[in-house]
Amino acid sequence: MQTPEVTELVDRLRTLVEERYVFPDAAAEISARLAARRDGYPTELAALAAAVTADLQSVNGDKHLRLLHHAEPRPEQVPGDDAAEYAAMAQWAERTCGGVAAARRLPGDVGLLEITPVLFPAVLVGDVYAAAFTLLAPVRALIVDLRGCLGGEPSAAGLFMSYLWNHEPVQLTGMYERATDQVRQSWTHAHVPGRRFGRDRPLYVLTSGATFSGGEALAYDVQQTGRGTVVGAQTRGGAHPREGFRLHPHLEATISVARAVNPVSGTNWEAVGITPDVPVAADDTLPTAYRAALEQVCAQHGPSAAEARAALDEGAQL
Repeated sequence: MQTPEVTELVDRLRTLVEERYVFPDAAAEISARLAARRDGYPTELAALAAAVTADLQSVNGDKHLRLLHHAEPRPEQVPGDDAAEYAAMAQWAERTCGGVAAARRLPGDVGLLEITPVLFPAVLVGDVYAAAFTLLAPVRALIVDLRGCLGGEPSAAGLFMSYLWNHEPVQLTGMYERATDQVRQSWTHAHVPGRRFGRDRPLYVLTSGATFSGGEALAYDVQQTGRGTVVGAQTRGGAHPREGFRLHPHLEATISVARAVNPVSGTNWEAVGITPDVPVAADDTLPTAYRAALEQVCAQHGPSAAEARAALDEGAQL
């Protein structure tokens, strides 16, 4: 016999899935599966979260559908009030340099911009991106490292992509929202603070098996617009933005409330991940992109060509 607390929690979760999950047909099937298992779930909270998450993801493999266990209790939250979450995100961004782990010029006039742990909301990191791209704007080729980018907000992916484009806007991956039954479009910005890298110079984007969600959105837009070359490994495959709902002081449900829709492909990377243009082993990802970038700088025959050639002759090791 299940405890009333667990039974009530699972029923509340079922209601959330039925009302909010972006795919109504799948929502009904997931809810039925939770109902069938309701009396057999463990009562220990961490084990309960793991078991429920497995059932949430069992229908269509949506990795954003989860019941998360938090060791520290989470405060009560008024629906629609995200002030506490925003404050926590702002503190996280402050501790991690806005997600910009590295922005440096490599020998041969190639820039390296590493983004980890996530693409933070644009309102929090706009000045950080402006600074990073202003620093790297003069380089002749750019490598964007998303191997450690575990997620992020669509607005940040759009802002970041704007620095890789010119002032003429291009349409990016938008979001179909169940609540409105419409696709919310996304475009690059006609104006950004600081300097752009622009759309004409060589660009390489690095991915790994850990690249997820917002990191995948950026890599996908680069690939679908033809802006650059994706190098690395197949990504994890999470294309559904989610919302969090507190069900218990230590338990939070995350529900996918929208799905990505790219204007070029008409679809997204959910469950399948992003297939790199140049698949390589993990240890070879950055060296492969660096060598390719140096070769392109050499081919430009500009002032940096000699430096790029010297870097290639020295082995272009990082």
